Amino acid sequence: MERVTRLSAEKAVVIFTASNECPMSHTVTSLFAGLGVCAAVHELDKEPRGHEMERDLARRLGRSSPIPAVFIGGKLVGSTDKIMSLHLGGKLVPMLKAAGAIWL
Repeated sequence: MERVTRLSAEKAVVIFTASNECPMSHTVTSLFAGLGVCAAVHELDKEPRGHEMERDLARRLGRSSPIPAVFIGGKLVGSTDKIMSLHLGGKLVPMLKAAGAIWL
């Protein structure tokens, strides 16, 4: 979907989430905030075409529940499991630096 592609490139980190206090979405957005990342967060349940965008993200991720979906440097990285795995493995911060999301 063109809208997801366009929005995913608006900042170094873009997170597609839901506003219904999803614990996984909260975990991911809190992690990025704690790392000093100013991510663009799009709450799909508040988007006019949110259901369509969610279906597109589910197709891209190959899973029925795509929320949260994280893009870094315009590329789809994954959901909570992938982000946490990268962080615990020491690979998330270098990825964020390379994308210009953090500088230190």
